[in-house]
Amino acid sequence: AKPFETFHNALSMPMYMRVAPELYLKRLVVGGFERVFEIGKNFRNEGVSTRHNPEFTMMEWYAAHWNFEDQMDYVEKLLITLCKEIHGTLEIPYGDQMVNLAGPWKRLTMRNAVKELGGATEADLETLESISAFAKSKGVHVKNGMPWGAILNECFEELCEHQLHNPTFITEHPKAVSPLAKSKPNDPEFTERAEMFILGREYANLFSELNDPVDQAERFKGQMEKAASGDDEAMPYDEDFIRALEYGLMPTAGAGIGIDRLVMLLTNQESIRDVIFFPHMRAEKEAHHKDSSETKEEIQSAS
Repeated sequence: AKPFETFHNALSMPMYMRVAPELYLKRLVVGGFERVFEIGKNFRNEGVSTRHNPEFTMMEWYAAHWNFEDQMDYVEKLLITLCKEIHGTLEIPYGDQMVNLAGPWKRLTMRNAVKELGGATEADLETLESISAFAKSKGVHVKNGMPWGAILNECFEELCEHQLHNPTFITEHPKAVSPLAKSKPNDPEFTERAEMFILGREYANLFSELNDPVDQAERFKGQMEKAASGDDEAMPYDEDFIRALEYGLMPTAGAGIGIDRLVMLLTNQESIRDVIFFPHMRAEKEAHHKDSSETKEEIQSAS
């Protein structure tokens, strides 16, 4: 995610508001804390919508000796328990729809999701050329130079996400879009990662943590190349984190849940502005000017 940038005068250095506490919580695991969690604010310099606010609350946790499958089990148990405690049932309303959180929750690889929900064939996903042609035929936005895995992710986001109604884990994300996740041992272009969706919205992100410092350094270099080519959401190279991995990160899995979005679900609120005391809004004068301009255009169009 793109961070908010600032400058620390006393230290004479640029600084960034955090987009996530991830790399610091993993440093704690390296230091011997085998179970860590944090509930706190994250800041992402992105658009404002009914689902997004630049400042939001995240709960993130890490467990040594777990993998992404353990985290999927834990997230499912956590949300089912929470829903039962609050509502006394696992079937709850959201807007004019009903959502059923009863387990076991469906698990579907991203590749299979694009086939089952997006209409792709195995041949469509075979090569960079074939998946590019498939994406173009479906109107999926693909930038020049995108690798195969990034195109698969775009196809999933634009063709499949909105079809995931009841809780579903989408697993095995491509390495190209998962710079901190451990690769699958038998298929290194995919990772031990999952995202959980309800009503077409992501509620949790989790994965087995990449703990190989050489592999992590190479992925950071790849992120730097993306940044150099204009990707403002690419991660910077973190030498201190690489050094921490060199000391040794035991097999670990982590997960994060957006609290605001979860509160929206459990309280049947359709806008994130209704669960945050001071959501980000346009400046009042700017909004008034825009409204006036739109009204003028509407009058001209009507006449």
